[in-house]
Amino acid sequence: MMENYCGKRLDGRYEIREIIGVGGMAVVYKAYDNIDDRIVAIKILKEEFLANEEFRRRFKNEAKAIAVLSHPNIVKVYDVSFGDRLQYIVMEYIEGITLKEYIEQQKVINWKEAVHFVNQILKALQHAHDKGIVHRDIKPQNIMLLQDGTIKVSDFGIARFSRGDTRTMTESAIGSVHYISPEQARGEITDDKADIYSVGVVMYEMLTGQLPFQSDSAVSVAIMQLQQDAKRPREINPEIPLGLEQITMRAMQKNPKNRYQSASEMLLDLDEFRKNPSIKFDYNYFVDNEPTKFVGGKGTPAPVKNPERAQPEKPEEGSEEEEDKKNNKTLPILFGVLAGVVVLVAIFVGIYFGVAARRVDVPNFVGMNYNDEIANNAEYTDNFTFETTPVYSADAEPGTVLSQDPEAEERVRIHSTITLEIAYNDDSIQISGIIGLTADEAEAKLKQSGFEVNTIVNYDPNAQEGIVYDTYPVEGSYAESGSLVTIYVATNENPDATTVPYVVGYSREVAEQLITSAGLKVGNVTEQDSDKAAGIVLSQSPEANQQTDAGGAVSLVVSSGKAPASSATISVTRPNANTSASMRVYLDGALVDGYPIEVRLDGGTTQITLQGSGNAVPYSVVIDDTEIQSGTIDFTQNPPTFTSVTKEYPIAVPDVSNNTPVDDALDDLEVAGFTNIRLVDESGNEISGQSGVVIAQSPVGGTRVVPSTQITLTVRR
Repeated sequence: MMENYCGKRLDGRYEIREIIGVGGMAVVYKAYDNIDDRIVAIKILKEEFLANEEFRRRFKNEAKAIAVLSHPNIVKVYDVSFGDRLQYIVMEYIEGITLKEYIEQQKVINWKEAVHFVNQILKALQHAHDKGIVHRDIKPQNIMLLQDGTIKVSDFGIARFSRGDTRTMTESAIGSVHYISPEQARGEITDDKADIYSVGVVMYEMLTGQLPFQSDSAVSVAIMQLQQDAKRPREINPEIPLGLEQITMRAMQKNPKNRYQSASEMLLDLDEFRKNPSIKFDYNYFVDNEPTKFVGGKGTPAPVKNPERAQPEKPEEGSEEEEDKKNNKTLPILFGVLAGVVVLVAIFVGIYFGVAARRVDVPNFVGMNYNDEIANNAEYTDNFTFETTPVYSADAEPGTVLSQDPEAEERVRIHSTITLEIAYNDDSIQISGIIGLTADEAEAKLKQSGFEVNTIVNYDPNAQEGIVYDTYPVEGSYAESGSLVTIYVATNENPDATTVPYVVGYSREVAEQLITSAGLKVGNVTEQDSDKAAGIVLSQSPEANQQTDAGGAVSLVVSSGKAPASSATISVTRPNANTSASMRVYLDGALVDGYPIEVRLDGGTTQITLQGSGNAVPYSVVIDDTEIQSGTIDFTQNPPTFTSVTKEYPIAVPDVSNNTPVDDALDDLEVAGFTNIRLVDESGNEISGQSGVVIAQSPVGGTRVVPSTQITLTVRR
């Protein structure tokens, strides 16, 4: 077991404070560097890897190589140590959560946010690949997410060190096997395109909330990586843009030649997609120009539709039952239709007499300047619609209303059309054909007509960027040559916008401070049951890094501190021993109410329902003194999910002690399920080879033990 270094000081400098992470090969501690006066993270390799000289050599070489990386999206390496009994890497300490934790919180990540994260991951990889370093273990667990949405990639190079280890892939690899490339699963030499595949899987998981390949066995997942195509992301989440699905699936191509050939190449496509989210790519591994059809595939999958509900059997046409049903249905339908018509008539009558029939007095517009006093005056435009007719006048100022129809003080229905005659003279020029032009085009046209031009850029999210949407004087009117015409040009950049901070994972108090310091206010705050501590922010709206108006509200969902409770049912197969025994069930280390119970060991099945809350809650089932099943339950899922389930049922050891040839004895034991076999001579010394006969064994034949039990055979040569 790895020694716990909490409370100790390494090399007289690093004061170890607490464990912050445990991986398959190392333990990560939070520590204080008393020389540089800063908090650091220290990764200490487990003792079982120190005995391998080749591993130590590679660790030293790789650690030095990783230390040369310097990029804002890569966790910094400050120091390394290569002692005989202790090897560690000192790294930047990150205040944040892993991307895996964020995915588990959000379930499905907004595609804009996913693109933002992947861009940073690819920039980090591009920097590393340029230095000749391939990560080989890209997964959300190795990616840190800071409060401002910044990504930090960690654990560079560690996967390279395990290449000297020839162990078969087992459950211990399950943390990474979901993300490894097919060439890694085959054990081949890999390059930077293996990292591209892993980025594609991470992107797939963010966009869909699911891993592309899932199974209870790491080996099964690896086989899927080699042989199966992942379901298309848009079949799971139809809101994903097609172009983004194409980018994801290209990164996940089985053949490295069909993937992006570099991180920078994938970044270019993501940049094109960000500029135009409706873009469709035409990659060269497609069969034709339809961008979602692949060579060797089954064609473009049909759109995902809700399955039709099963219809009840209809009675035969013409039967009494059918006639009764028709009669029973017809009257309510007729009454419903009539009632609906009555309601609609009432509504229209109300609208007509309450609104359309409302009458107002027409003001006296004669003598007013149409542009200055009428066109943009809500007092008039809210009540009337105006039509203008230009009329030549040598005496009146251009833009002056000469006459109107209806005349002043007439009572008309609201929103009636008022026709105005507008004066122009020899010095007047009509303003026309300006709206819809670009700013440069409009300015050139107006100046060519003899006007001075003033341009005002206004924020309008509903108008086309850079296009003139209004003028003053209004388009269609006349203005004197040389006078000033103002054009209003749309921009989609809100000058008053502010960026929403990332507050998920922080306490409510800290989150509110971050929100208010960004110039925003806290909106609705609701509680939700969660295994997080009370007050911890679970989600926010708007999401982090989105633009919103200054002073806008950010709503929060915070943890109630109470993990949502649910029930999970496990199925336990009882050993076949033709006897009775005591069964006990433990949940999170405590004996479950109602146990122990007496059960019959007859090979049957016992269903056990467990009530609990939280995730990664351990359980175990014990018969007499033997644990026959164990695992962890995530009660926060609906339905609850199980991980790390192991089942070991005691079975009888074959009797091979009666001068059975060694090779026959080994075959008998392995067929029965026992593989942990030790051979010793009559003096108790361990031997190898399969010559001789077995004269004794431990445990003795007929003893019921779990298959992992070591069987010792005494051999006479």
